[in-house]
Amino acid sequence: MAIETELKLTAPAHALQKLSRQPWLRAMAIGRGKKERLVSVYFDTPDCKLEHRHIALRIRRQAGKRMQTIKAQDGANALSRAEWEHPVSSNRPHLGPAKGTPLEPLLKNGAKKMLRPMFETNIERTTIPLRAGHSEVELAIDRGFIRAGKRRVSVHEIELELKHGDSRDLAALAGRLAESEQVAYGALTKAERGYALKAGRHQQPVEAGAIALDPAQSVASAFAKIGLSCLHHLSGNEPAVRKGDSEGVHQMRVGLRRLRAAISVFKEIATDERTEAIKDELKWLTEQLGPARDFDVMIEDALHPLRDEQQGKPEIKLLQSDVEEKREEGFAKAKAAVASERYRKLVLDTALWLIAGPWSRREDALAQAALQRQVDGFAPDVLRKRRKKIVKKSRKADELDALGRHKLRIAVKKLRYSTEFFASLFAGNKQKSARERIEDLLKTLQDALGTLNDIAMHDKFADQMVRGGKRTKNDLQKTYAMGLLSGSEHRLAGACIAKAKKTGEKLAAAKPFWR
Repeated sequence: MAIETELKLTAPAHALQKLSRQPWLRAMAIGRGKKERLVSVYFDTPDCKLEHRHIALRIRRQAGKRMQTIKAQDGANALSRAEWEHPVSSNRPHLGPAKGTPLEPLLKNGAKKMLRPMFETNIERTTIPLRAGHSEVELAIDRGFIRAGKRRVSVHEIELELKHGDSRDLAALAGRLAESEQVAYGALTKAERGYALKAGRHQQPVEAGAIALDPAQSVASAFAKIGLSCLHHLSGNEPAVRKGDSEGVHQMRVGLRRLRAAISVFKEIATDERTEAIKDELKWLTEQLGPARDFDVMIEDALHPLRDEQQGKPEIKLLQSDVEEKREEGFAKAKAAVASERYRKLVLDTALWLIAGPWSRREDALAQAALQRQVDGFAPDVLRKRRKKIVKKSRKADELDALGRHKLRIAVKKLRYSTEFFASLFAGNKQKSARERIEDLLKTLQDALGTLNDIAMHDKFADQMVRGGKRTKNDLQKTYAMGLLSGSEHRLAGACIAKAKKTGEKLAAAKPFWR
């Protein structure tokens, strides 16, 4: 088994053409570059067992030879994957070398007989060996395509593979590339893109993936892995947001919230001179996506039910038309944000900060001890403290104002995301059952507080309409419809507050899964 440590970037075709000719890059070369054609076929079962376990099985044709490769996640390192390579003589997988790999358990009950080709990558690769800092790095410039049936997407990528040395040198090289060319962070592997293409979901919204942690790994490496998983979720929804997909906007916002929660959870170590700038940029993107999602939810969850309840009132239809116009403006704002240079820089800067930011190389003894602490000791402390805070505040839900309930809702989200971040550390049957119970309670509490937050936002919107100073007939009708909505929603507020208090009590009594 070998461990591959790799950072992937993307760039437009014209930028890739100029890249290898950069004088500063040529000065770093420690050997001659070479160009070759790589044709790889990826295999899986019809129900995609390998994809679901984040395992890749491929056969690559290169220089007249065939090489079979099995790749799997490495729990302890965000940039690393374990790989097993074996020469083969045919275009079909040879499964003897799968023994002792994560692939072996998936090949039982006849599954190995069901393996079939899923998609192909056809790449022209130029590789250049480099000296980056104190490390040896292989830079690969890939141009080509991924094909699945009749579907096809182009590939224009840069892969930086650490051959020997420190991943911080890898990040520094990526940062320098980004300064000279239109380079972006490449969140998706070729395998992930191929599976999405095969299923026809390459422009569809993506949900958060499971995070596998090693209990013995350091808090620093756990933060990097969790943070990059959240960034993967965020940036993986870029195509859907560009297409104007409301679920894509929602999922990108969830990815943002999870990433911001991760920074908060690990604030003990993730603090340096760049932290606030990173947080400010993430907040900016959250604000750019907010109107599209907020007005979309208002239409679907508030105005549609109100129209069903108050049939025959044209004022509601008029209000909905106005909100739909604001929603479209919001989607245009979201699309412009993800197409901007600021977004490209935000995602890349955040990735490089997570991989090798100043926070990760603090040298004083106390900071080093915090960075190297095992994550299985850190996680219970986080979960315990955050639950205690939520239980205390939820018992006073009826005494909190709108801002106080909003802050409580954010705290609930952070605990809910934390349970997801650390779930793999508590995988026993009893722990899983206890965790699912707490997750259900947190979801119930979040939903109740979310409804209250929506009501507060709609009240604010209504207030803006009243204070707008306009008194046309249409404005008066829309104000009247907004009053109907507020009246309908406020009848729910008492029940939501009661549910929040009751759920908080259940959360206090629930058995912790982190013991």
